[in-house]
Amino acid sequence: MSAAPQPHATGQSVAAGYKAHLSRGRGKLGEMFGGHVEVSSAGSRVRTADGQDFLNAGGYGVFLTGACHPRVVAAVERQIRTLPLATRLLLEPSAARAAAALAAVCPAGLERVHFTGSGAEAVETALKMARSLGHRRVIATHGGYHGKTLGALSVTGKPLYQDPFRPLLPLVSHVPYGDSAALAAELGPDGSDAVVILEPVQGEAGVVIPPDGYLKEVADVCRATGALFVLDEIQTGMGRLGAWWGADREAVRPDILLAGKSLSGGVIPVAAAIATEKAFAVFDRDPFIHTSTFSAAPVAMAAAEAAIDVIRDEGLTERAAELGRVLLGRLRGSLTEHCGHLVREVRGVGLLIGVEFHDAGTAGEFLLELLDRRVIVNHSLNAHTVVRFTPPAVLGDAEADELSEAVDGAARALGGRFPRTDDTNKEQLSCER
Repeated sequence: MSAAPQPHATGQSVAAGYKAHLSRGRGKLGEMFGGHVEVSSAGSRVRTADGQDFLNAGGYGVFLTGACHPRVVAAVERQIRTLPLATRLLLEPSAARAAAALAAVCPAGLERVHFTGSGAEAVETALKMARSLGHRRVIATHGGYHGKTLGALSVTGKPLYQDPFRPLLPLVSHVPYGDSAALAAELGPDGSDAVVILEPVQGEAGVVIPPDGYLKEVADVCRATGALFVLDEIQTGMGRLGAWWGADREAVRPDILLAGKSLSGGVIPVAAAIATEKAFAVFDRDPFIHTSTFSAAPVAMAAAEAAIDVIRDEGLTERAAELGRVLLGRLRGSLTEHCGHLVREVRGVGLLIGVEFHDAGTAGEFLLELLDRRVIVNHSLNAHTVVRFTPPAVLGDAEADELSEAVDGAARALGGRFPRTDDTNKEQLSCER
């Protein structure tokens, strides 16, 4: 790869601002990625200060409906002009509408909604619901990612992020992901004091897909032992996996379902914990026991309701399933042909696709090659060898071709720079999924 270009003057100025007031490390990271400064976005495109146009296949799963979807923007603009924030004393209709819309697309029985401003806050909400019912022992999974606030960090399965902030919540343990027998052993015969939290597909762990039937087995174990079951679908839900929820793929109903990212419509941050009546009981009894000034802010409720309408009306869950199959096949083909000796596996469900390399350095080179080709993707916070693709479901056929061609070019470049030798790891690209 050629030497990184010098950042545009705007990039230099913004990086200096990051270093001075936000995070020195984040500023340096931005410079390493070329110093690009995003200034506008629409659909699957991102425009930078120097006039360059990028295809956005990243955004950590937020942009299922693309950026600035006209219907979401229009709903938010209407709300801003009338009542962007509420008094929190009087009743407010946009919250009731958004909650009803969200409950309507969730598995049957999940009818109570608590809105939050972020996914991590939704996790905190679920943990407090569990404690209110006596479920104080928490079981999560190795590699799971649930956020970095204190409670969410306690169940995030990565010591790298946990160790600087110990002691964390007590009575938290982690079991191997995808292993329902290990979960059953950890719960024991009586899990009535426990809550289990996990993802239907682990996103930040590098798109780790469990064995078929795993979620149903987890639900069955929780039901048999009396444990509460929390399914974190902050990244996977709202159509990302080619269904409304990962839970739907195995006809599972957790006690608490967590939503976020795509719920924002790519416009306003919003997340939610959606619960059964039993799990939500303490919030029903006392509406002030768990509150936040900006919870269910009308402007966020407008975005959430519009996002749900767009996903349903435009068939974006079906589009995610179809487009995901196409892109997964193309990515596997290009990577197998041009640099299969560098890649351990390409895997995905819907529009959550991971490319796992044998080492983190090669993963970083692949990300930079794609940036050179004006494609934005993401690394994985809990798996530095995995590059993730989370393109929007509004991606057109021509843009899907553009993404495929960029991956093909990046794979060619890596294969040329790091050719196979006698010492190269001979493990071949896995195409099992």
